[in-house]
Amino acid sequence: MSQRPLPPLPELARRLRSGELPLGTLLADCAARFAELEGEIHAFVPEPRRFERLEAEARALAERFPDPLGRPPLFGVPVGVKDIFHVDGFETRAGSELPPEALAGPEAESVTRLRSAGALILGKTVTTEFASFAPGPTRNPHRPGHTPGGSSSGSAAAVAAGLAPLTLGSQTIGSIARPASFCGVVGFKPSYDRISRAGVIPVSPFLDHVGCFTADAAGARLAASLLIADWQERPIRRWPVLGIPEGPYLARAGEEGLGLFRAACERLAGAGYEVHKVPAMADFEAIERRHHRLFDGEMARTHEAWFAQYRELYRPKTRATIERGREVSEAEMAEARRGRAALASELAELARSHGVDLWISPSSTGPAPEGLEATGDPVMNLPWTQAGFPTLTLPAGRSQLGLPMGLQLADLAGGDERLLAWGLEIEQALR
Repeated sequence: MSQRPLPPLPELARRLRSGELPLGTLLADCAARFAELEGEIHAFVPEPRRFERLEAEARALAERFPDPLGRPPLFGVPVGVKDIFHVDGFETRAGSELPPEALAGPEAESVTRLRSAGALILGKTVTTEFASFAPGPTRNPHRPGHTPGGSSSGSAAAVAAGLAPLTLGSQTIGSIARPASFCGVVGFKPSYDRISRAGVIPVSPFLDHVGCFTADAAGARLAASLLIADWQERPIRRWPVLGIPEGPYLARAGEEGLGLFRAACERLAGAGYEVHKVPAMADFEAIERRHHRLFDGEMARTHEAWFAQYRELYRPKTRATIERGREVSEAEMAEARRGRAALASELAELARSHGVDLWISPSSTGPAPEGLEATGDPVMNLPWTQAGFPTLTLPAGRSQLGLPMGLQLADLAGGDERLLAWGLEIEQALR
Protein backbone atom coordinates (compact mmCIF):
# COMPACT_ATOMS: atom_id res chain seq x y z
CA MET A 1 0.00 0.00 0.00
CA SER A 2 1.53 3.30 -1.06
CA GLN A 3 -0.50 5.53 1.28
CA ARG A 4 0.76 6.35 4.76
CA PRO A 5 -0.75 3.96 7.34
CA LEU A 6 -3.23 5.39 9.80
CA PRO A 7 -1.74 6.05 13.24
CA PRO A 8 -3.17 3.92 16.08
CA LEU A 9 -6.47 5.26 17.39
CA PRO A 10 -5.20 7.03 20.58
CA GLU A 11 -2.42 8.81 18.66
CA LEU A 12 -4.72 9.69 15.76
CA ALA A 13 -7.34 11.11 18.12
CA ARG A 14 -4.71 13.16 19.97
CA ARG A 15 -3.26 14.59 16.76
CA LEU A 16 -6.68 15.49 15.38
CA ARG A 17 -7.76 17.20 18.61
CA SER A 18 -4.58 19.27 18.81
CA GLY A 19 -4.65 20.23 15.14
CA GLU A 20 -1.24 18.64 14.56
CA LEU A 21 -2.99 16.54 11.91
CA PRO A 22 -5.49 18.71 10.00
CA LEU A 23 -8.80 16.97 9.46
CA GLY A 24 -8.72 17.79 5.75
CA THR A 25 -5.34 16.07 5.40
CA LEU A 26 -6.64 12.94 7.13
CA LEU A 27 -9.69 12.76 4.89
CA ALA A 28 -7.55 13.21 1.78
CA ASP A 29 -5.35 10.33 2.95
CA CYS A 30 -8.43 8.22 3.63
CA ALA A 31 -9.84 8.97 0.18
CA ALA A 32 -6.58 7.94 -1.46
CA ARG A 33 -6.50 4.75 0.59
CA PHE A 34 -10.07 3.96 -0.44
CA ALA A 35 -9.22 4.54 -4.09
CA GLU A 36 -6.27 2.17 -3.81
CA LEU A 37 -7.75 -0.64 -1.74
CA GLU A 38 -11.51 -0.65 -1.37
CA GLY A 39 -12.15 -1.89 -4.92
CA GLU A 40 -10.41 -5.15 -3.98
CA ILE A 41 -11.29 -5.50 -0.28
CA HIS A 42 -14.99 -4.48 -0.40
CA ALA A 43 -15.07 -3.68 3.31
CA PHE A 44 -17.71 -0.93 2.98
CA VAL A 45 -21.22 -0.73 1.61
CA PRO A 46 -20.88 1.43 -1.55
CA GLU A 47 -21.77 5.10 -1.07
CA PRO A 48 -21.65 7.73 -3.84
CA ARG A 49 -19.82 10.95 -2.96
CA ARG A 50 -18.69 9.52 0.39
CA PHE A 51 -15.84 11.97 0.82
CA GLU A 52 -17.85 14.98 -0.29
CA ARG A 53 -20.22 14.18 2.57
CA LEU A 54 -17.34 13.68 5.00
CA GLU A 55 -15.67 16.94 4.03
CA ALA A 56 -18.90 18.85 4.71
CA GLU A 57 -19.32 17.08 8.07
CA ALA A 58 -15.68 17.81 8.94
CA ARG A 59 -16.15 21.53 8.23
CA ALA A 60 -19.23 21.61 10.45
CA LEU A 61 -17.36 19.79 13.22
CA ALA A 62 -14.42 22.21 13.04
CA GLU A 63 -16.79 25.18 13.20
CA ARG A 64 -18.49 23.68 16.24
CA PHE A 65 -15.19 23.04 18.05
CA PRO A 66 -12.68 25.70 16.92
CA ASP A 67 -10.65 25.57 20.16
CA PRO A 68 -8.44 22.45 20.38
CA LEU A 69 -8.75 22.48 24.16
CA GLY A 70 -12.52 22.07 23.91
CA ARG A 71 -12.60 19.29 21.35
CA PRO A 72 -14.20 15.92 22.23
CA PRO A 73 -12.05 12.77 22.55
CA LEU A 74 -12.68 11.37 19.05
CA PHE A 75 -12.74 14.73 17.23
CA GLY A 76 -12.76 13.92 13.51
CA VAL A 77 -11.94 10.21 13.87
CA PRO A 78 -13.51 8.28 10.96
CA VAL A 79 -15.48 5.25 12.13
CA GLY A 80 -16.98 2.33 10.19
CA VAL A 81 -20.30 0.89 11.36
CA LYS A 82 -21.55 -2.64 10.66
CA ASP A 83 -24.67 -2.53 8.51
CA ILE A 84 -27.01 -3.96 11.12
CA PHE A 85 -26.63 -0.76 13.19
CA HIS A 86 -29.08 2.03 12.41
CA VAL A 87 -27.30 5.31 11.63
CA ASP A 88 -29.20 8.53 11.00
CA GLY A 89 -28.76 9.54 7.37
CA PHE A 90 -27.93 6.00 6.19
CA GLU A 91 -30.06 3.10 5.01
CA THR A 92 -29.82 -0.18 6.90
CA ARG A 93 -29.78 -3.18 4.59
CA ALA A 94 -28.11 -5.77 6.85
CA GLY A 95 -26.46 -7.43 3.86
CA SER A 96 -29.89 -8.42 2.54
CA GLU A 97 -32.24 -7.74 -0.36
CA LEU A 98 -35.10 -6.68 1.92
CA PRO A 99 -36.36 -3.13 1.34
CA PRO A 100 -34.48 -0.78 3.69
CA GLU A 101 -37.70 0.98 4.68
CA ALA A 102 -38.85 -2.30 6.27
CA LEU A 103 -35.68 -2.44 8.38
CA ALA A 104 -35.50 1.23 9.39
CA GLY A 105 -35.19 2.28 13.02
CA PRO A 106 -33.74 4.92 15.37
CA GLU A 107 -29.98 5.40 15.49
CA ALA A 108 -28.04 2.88 17.55
CA GLU A 109 -27.04 4.16 20.97
CA SER A 110 -23.45 3.06 20.35
CA VAL A 111 -23.30 5.16 17.18
CA THR A 112 -24.76 8.17 18.97
CA ARG A 113 -22.14 7.83 21.71
CA LEU A 114 -19.31 7.84 19.15
CA ARG A 115 -20.81 10.82 17.32
CA SER A 116 -21.14 12.67 20.63
CA ALA A 117 -17.43 11.97 21.16
CA GLY A 118 -16.69 13.73 17.86
CA ALA A 119 -16.39 10.77 15.49
CA LEU A 120 -17.31 11.03 11.80
CA ILE A 121 -19.18 8.11 10.23
CA LEU A 122 -16.94 6.86 7.42
CA GLY A 123 -19.72 4.56 6.25
CA LYS A 124 -21.51 1.27 6.70
CA THR A 125 -19.32 -1.86 6.70
CA VAL A 126 -20.31 -5.10 5.02
CA THR A 127 -22.01 -7.77 7.11
CA THR A 128 -23.11 -11.30 6.35
CA GLU A 129 -26.85 -11.35 5.74
CA PHE A 130 -28.52 -10.31 9.01
CA ALA A 131 -25.25 -11.13 10.84
CA SER A 132 -25.83 -14.82 10.23
CA PHE A 133 -23.90 -17.14 7.87
CA ALA A 134 -24.48 -15.97 4.24
CA PRO A 135 -21.31 -13.97 3.41
CA GLY A 136 -20.94 -10.66 1.64
CA PRO A 137 -18.24 -9.64 -0.86
CA THR A 138 -15.52 -8.66 1.64
CA ARG A 139 -12.06 -10.19 1.18
CA ASN A 140 -9.22 -10.75 3.62
CA PRO A 141 -6.68 -7.91 3.19
CA HIS A 142 -3.78 -10.31 3.81
CA ARG A 143 -4.87 -12.77 1.10
CA PRO A 144 -7.88 -11.66 -0.95
CA GLY A 145 -8.76 -15.24 -1.87
CA HIS A 146 -9.43 -16.03 1.80
CA THR A 147 -12.40 -15.10 3.98
CA PRO A 148 -12.06 -12.20 6.42
CA GLY A 149 -14.39 -14.06 8.80
CA GLY A 150 -17.87 -13.04 9.74
CA SER A 151 -20.33 -11.78 10.45
CA SER A 152 -18.50 -8.47 11.06
CA SER A 153 -16.53 -9.05 7.87
CA GLY A 154 -16.19 -5.48 6.64
CA SER A 155 -15.48 -4.04 10.08
CA ALA A 156 -12.48 -6.32 10.64
CA ALA A 157 -11.16 -5.96 7.09
CA ALA A 158 -11.47 -2.16 7.19
CA VAL A 159 -9.17 -1.90 10.20
CA ALA A 160 -6.76 -4.50 8.83
CA ALA A 161 -6.48 -2.65 5.50
CA GLY A 162 -5.98 0.72 7.21
CA LEU A 163 -9.23 2.08 5.83
CA ALA A 164 -10.55 2.94 9.31
CA PRO A 165 -8.94 3.20 12.76
CA LEU A 166 -12.12 2.08 14.58
CA THR A 167 -15.17 0.07 13.54
CA LEU A 168 -18.25 -1.25 15.29
CA GLY A 169 -19.26 -4.89 15.08
CA SER A 170 -21.44 -7.43 16.84
CA GLN A 171 -21.01 -10.99 18.08
CA THR A 172 -23.63 -13.68 18.65
CA ILE A 173 -21.23 -16.64 18.39
CA GLY A 174 -17.84 -15.45 17.11
CA SER A 175 -18.45 -12.47 14.85
CA ILE A 176 -15.90 -10.15 16.45
CA ALA A 177 -13.21 -12.49 17.76
CA ARG A 178 -12.97 -14.72 14.67
CA PRO A 179 -12.66 -11.97 12.01
CA ALA A 180 -10.22 -10.12 14.30
CA SER A 181 -8.12 -13.29 14.36
CA PHE A 182 -8.36 -13.87 10.60
CA CYS A 183 -7.54 -10.24 9.77
CA GLY A 184 -4.80 -9.70 12.38
CA VAL A 185 -6.46 -6.89 14.33
CA VAL A 186 -7.73 -6.38 17.87
CA GLY A 187 -11.36 -7.30 18.56
CA PHE A 188 -13.14 -6.42 21.81
CA LYS A 189 -16.43 -8.02 22.85
CA PRO A 190 -17.70 -6.67 26.17
CA SER A 191 -19.63 -8.39 28.91
CA TYR A 192 -23.22 -8.99 27.87
CA ASP A 193 -25.08 -5.67 27.65
CA ARG A 194 -22.19 -3.45 28.83
CA ILE A 195 -22.42 -1.75 25.43
CA SER A 196 -26.01 -0.99 24.50
CA ARG A 197 -27.66 -3.12 21.80
CA ALA A 198 -30.39 -0.49 21.22
CA GLY A 199 -30.75 0.38 17.56
CA VAL A 200 -29.07 -2.80 16.29
CA ILE A 201 -31.06 -5.41 14.34
CA PRO A 202 -30.95 -8.44 16.64
CA VAL A 203 -29.99 -12.00 15.80
CA SER A 204 -30.48 -13.51 19.23
CA PRO A 205 -31.24 -10.89 21.90
CA PHE A 206 -30.05 -13.27 24.62
CA LEU A 207 -26.66 -13.81 22.92
CA ASP A 208 -25.96 -10.61 20.94
CA HIS A 209 -23.05 -8.36 22.00
CA VAL A 210 -21.92 -5.02 20.52
CA GLY A 211 -18.16 -4.52 20.29
CA CYS A 212 -15.39 -2.97 18.22
CA PHE A 213 -12.24 -3.45 16.16
CA THR A 214 -9.02 -1.41 16.39
CA ALA A 215 -5.37 -1.82 15.42
CA ASP A 216 -4.14 -2.22 19.00
CA ALA A 217 -5.30 -2.82 22.57
CA ALA A 218 -4.91 0.83 23.57
CA GLY A 219 -7.38 1.76 20.84
CA ALA A 220 -9.86 -0.84 22.06
CA ARG A 221 -9.55 0.50 25.59
CA LEU A 222 -10.19 4.08 24.44
CA ALA A 223 -13.22 3.03 22.39
CA ALA A 224 -14.63 0.92 25.23
CA SER A 225 -14.30 3.79 27.69
CA LEU A 226 -16.59 5.84 25.43
CA LEU A 227 -19.04 3.08 24.49
CA ILE A 228 -19.59 1.64 28.00
CA ALA A 229 -21.87 3.99 29.93
CA ASP A 230 -20.69 2.92 33.40
CA TRP A 231 -17.00 2.64 32.55
CA GLN A 232 -14.72 2.94 35.60
CA GLU A 233 -10.94 3.01 35.42
CA ARG A 234 -9.46 0.54 37.88
CA PRO A 235 -5.77 0.45 38.86
CA ILE A 236 -4.03 -2.83 38.06
CA ARG A 237 -1.25 -3.67 40.50
CA ARG A 238 -0.25 -7.19 39.41
CA TRP A 239 -0.02 -9.45 36.39
CA PRO A 240 -2.90 -11.86 35.81
CA VAL A 241 -2.75 -15.60 36.24
CA LEU A 242 -3.74 -17.21 32.94
CA GLY A 243 -5.84 -20.35 32.60
CA ILE A 244 -5.93 -22.74 29.62
CA PRO A 245 -9.32 -24.54 29.38
CA GLU A 246 -8.11 -28.03 28.55
CA GLY A 247 -10.54 -30.65 27.28
CA PRO A 248 -13.03 -31.15 24.45
CA TYR A 249 -13.43 -27.42 23.79
CA LEU A 250 -9.73 -26.82 23.16
CA ALA A 251 -9.54 -30.03 21.13
CA ARG A 252 -11.76 -28.37 18.51
CA ALA A 253 -8.85 -26.17 17.39
CA GLY A 254 -7.06 -27.31 14.24
CA GLU A 255 -3.49 -28.55 14.30
CA GLU A 256 -1.94 -25.30 13.09
CA GLY A 257 -4.18 -23.14 15.28
CA LEU A 258 -3.45 -25.22 18.37
CA GLY A 259 0.27 -25.21 17.65
CA LEU A 260 0.33 -21.42 17.41
CA PHE A 261 -1.73 -21.16 20.60
CA ARG A 262 0.71 -23.39 22.53
CA ALA A 263 3.60 -21.29 21.21
CA ALA A 264 1.87 -18.10 22.40
CA CYS A 265 1.37 -19.67 25.84
CA GLU A 266 5.07 -20.47 25.97
CA ARG A 267 5.94 -16.88 25.06
CA LEU A 268 3.73 -15.59 27.85
CA ALA A 269 5.22 -18.02 30.36
CA GLY A 270 8.70 -16.97 29.21
CA ALA A 271 7.72 -13.34 29.78
CA GLY A 272 6.89 -14.13 33.40
CA TYR A 273 3.17 -14.92 33.30
CA GLU A 274 1.86 -17.77 35.43
CA VAL A 275 -0.06 -20.14 33.15
CA HIS A 276 -2.24 -22.99 34.49
CA LYS A 277 -3.84 -25.85 32.62
CA VAL A 278 -7.41 -26.30 33.90
CA PRO A 279 -9.75 -29.13 32.81
CA ALA A 280 -12.93 -27.38 31.70
CA MET A 281 -16.20 -27.80 29.82
CA ALA A 282 -16.34 -31.59 29.74
CA ASP A 283 -19.90 -31.21 28.38
CA PHE A 284 -18.84 -28.96 25.50
CA GLU A 285 -21.00 -30.78 22.94
CA ALA A 286 -24.09 -29.88 24.99
CA ILE A 287 -22.89 -26.27 25.38
CA GLU A 288 -22.46 -25.96 21.63
CA ARG A 289 -25.79 -27.61 20.84
CA ARG A 290 -27.85 -25.35 23.10
CA HIS A 291 -26.09 -22.24 21.75
CA HIS A 292 -27.06 -23.05 18.18
CA ARG A 293 -30.62 -23.97 19.15
CA LEU A 294 -31.04 -20.66 20.98
CA PHE A 295 -29.42 -18.77 18.08
CA ASP A 296 -31.80 -20.37 15.57
CA GLY A 297 -34.89 -20.06 17.75
CA GLU A 298 -34.40 -16.41 18.62
CA MET A 299 -33.50 -15.48 15.05
CA ALA A 300 -36.71 -17.09 13.80
CA ARG A 301 -38.73 -15.01 16.24
CA THR A 302 -36.85 -11.79 15.41
CA HIS A 303 -37.59 -12.31 11.71
CA GLU A 304 -41.12 -13.68 12.02
CA ALA A 305 -42.93 -10.71 10.44
CA TRP A 306 -40.23 -9.96 7.85
CA PHE A 307 -39.94 -13.63 6.88
CA ALA A 308 -43.68 -13.96 6.39
CA GLN A 309 -43.63 -11.07 3.92
CA TYR A 310 -40.23 -11.38 2.26
CA ARG A 311 -39.29 -15.05 2.53
CA GLU A 312 -38.09 -15.35 -1.07
CA LEU A 313 -35.72 -12.39 -0.65
CA TYR A 314 -33.68 -14.20 2.02
CA ARG A 315 -30.58 -16.09 0.91
CA PRO A 316 -30.69 -19.90 1.27
CA LYS A 317 -28.36 -20.11 4.31
CA THR A 318 -30.34 -17.49 6.22
CA ARG A 319 -33.65 -19.01 5.20
CA ALA A 320 -32.49 -22.42 6.46
CA THR A 321 -31.45 -20.94 9.82
CA ILE A 322 -34.86 -19.31 10.29
CA GLU A 323 -36.73 -22.45 9.26
CA ARG A 324 -34.71 -24.52 11.75
CA GLY A 325 -35.44 -21.94 14.41
CA ARG A 326 -39.19 -22.21 13.87
CA GLU A 327 -38.92 -25.80 15.11
CA VAL A 328 -37.31 -24.78 18.42
CA SER A 329 -39.90 -24.69 21.18
CA GLU A 330 -40.23 -21.99 23.82
CA ALA A 331 -39.45 -24.61 26.46
CA GLU A 332 -36.21 -25.57 24.70
CA MET A 333 -35.21 -21.93 24.45
CA ALA A 334 -35.92 -21.36 28.14
CA GLU A 335 -33.75 -24.36 28.99
CA ALA A 336 -30.93 -23.03 26.81
CA ARG A 337 -31.08 -19.68 28.59
CA ARG A 338 -30.79 -21.42 31.96
CA GLY A 339 -27.77 -23.29 30.60
CA ARG A 340 -26.04 -19.99 29.98
CA ALA A 341 -26.18 -19.09 33.66
CA ALA A 342 -24.89 -22.54 34.59
CA LEU A 343 -21.94 -22.22 32.20
CA ALA A 344 -21.02 -18.78 33.53
CA SER A 345 -21.13 -20.07 37.11
CA GLU A 346 -19.08 -23.15 36.24
CA LEU A 347 -16.33 -21.13 34.51
CA ALA A 348 -16.26 -18.54 37.30
CA GLU A 349 -15.95 -21.22 39.98
CA LEU A 350 -13.19 -23.01 38.04
CA ALA A 351 -11.30 -19.72 37.75
CA ARG A 352 -11.62 -19.04 41.48
CA SER A 353 -10.65 -22.56 42.57
CA HIS A 354 -7.54 -22.57 40.35
CA GLY A 355 -6.51 -18.98 41.04
CA VAL A 356 -7.08 -17.93 37.41
CA ASP A 357 -7.72 -14.31 36.44
CA LEU A 358 -8.06 -14.66 32.65
CA TRP A 359 -8.94 -17.60 30.44
CA ILE A 360 -6.80 -17.82 27.30
CA SER A 361 -7.66 -19.77 24.15
CA PRO A 362 -7.31 -19.59 20.37
CA SER A 363 -9.49 -16.92 18.73
CA SER A 364 -10.15 -19.26 15.81
CA THR A 365 -9.64 -22.91 14.96
CA GLY A 366 -6.83 -21.86 12.61
CA PRO A 367 -6.03 -19.29 9.92
CA ALA A 368 -8.67 -17.91 7.57
CA PRO A 369 -9.85 -20.63 5.17
CA GLU A 370 -9.48 -20.15 1.45
CA GLY A 371 -12.62 -19.13 -0.43
CA LEU A 372 -15.41 -16.62 0.15
CA GLU A 373 -18.39 -18.99 0.32
CA ALA A 374 -18.16 -19.36 4.12
CA THR A 375 -16.67 -17.35 6.99
CA GLY A 376 -15.00 -20.06 9.11
CA ASP A 377 -15.94 -21.94 12.25
CA PRO A 378 -16.83 -19.77 15.30
CA VAL A 379 -16.60 -22.63 17.79
CA MET A 380 -13.61 -21.22 19.74
CA ASN A 381 -15.62 -18.12 20.63
CA LEU A 382 -18.90 -19.81 21.46
CA PRO A 383 -18.60 -20.57 25.21
CA TRP A 384 -17.38 -17.07 26.14
CA THR A 385 -20.23 -15.49 24.19
CA GLN A 386 -22.75 -17.83 25.76
CA ALA A 387 -21.42 -17.07 29.26
CA GLY A 388 -21.58 -13.32 28.56
CA PHE A 389 -17.88 -12.89 29.43
CA PRO A 390 -15.82 -10.03 27.94
CA THR A 391 -13.18 -11.12 25.43
CA LEU A 392 -10.22 -9.47 23.77
CA THR A 393 -8.58 -10.91 20.66
CA LEU A 394 -4.93 -9.96 20.16
CA PRO A 395 -2.75 -10.81 17.14
CA ALA A 396 -0.53 -13.72 18.18
CA GLY A 397 1.32 -14.96 15.09
CA ARG A 398 1.01 -16.12 11.51
CA SER A 399 0.35 -19.37 9.70
CA GLN A 400 2.71 -21.01 7.23
CA LEU A 401 0.94 -19.04 4.48
CA GLY A 402 1.45 -15.78 6.37
CA LEU A 403 -2.16 -15.45 7.53
CA PRO A 404 -2.74 -13.95 10.99
CA MET A 405 -4.12 -15.81 13.98
CA GLY A 406 -5.14 -14.41 17.35
CA LEU A 407 -5.09 -15.16 21.06
CA GLN A 408 -8.43 -14.80 22.88
CA LEU A 409 -8.49 -13.47 26.45
CA ALA A 410 -11.67 -13.87 28.52
CA ASP A 411 -12.41 -12.33 31.91
CA LEU A 412 -15.44 -12.94 34.12
CA ALA A 413 -18.61 -10.93 33.47
CA GLY A 414 -18.13 -7.29 34.41
CA GLY A 415 -14.33 -7.47 34.21
CA ASP A 416 -14.06 -5.37 31.03
CA GLU A 417 -11.89 -2.61 32.48
CA ARG A 418 -9.51 -5.13 34.03
CA LEU A 419 -9.37 -7.23 30.85
CA LEU A 420 -8.45 -4.25 28.69
CA ALA A 421 -5.81 -3.01 31.14
CA TRP A 422 -4.17 -6.43 31.27
CA GLY A 423 -4.54 -6.72 27.50
CA LEU A 424 -2.12 -3.81 27.02
CA GLU A 425 0.64 -5.73 28.80
CA ILE A 426 -0.15 -9.10 27.22
CA GLU A 427 -0.11 -7.49 23.77
CA GLN A 428 3.48 -6.36 24.37
CA ALA A 429 4.53 -9.83 25.53
CA LEU A 430 3.04 -11.42 22.41
CA ARG A 431 4.98 -9.03 20.19
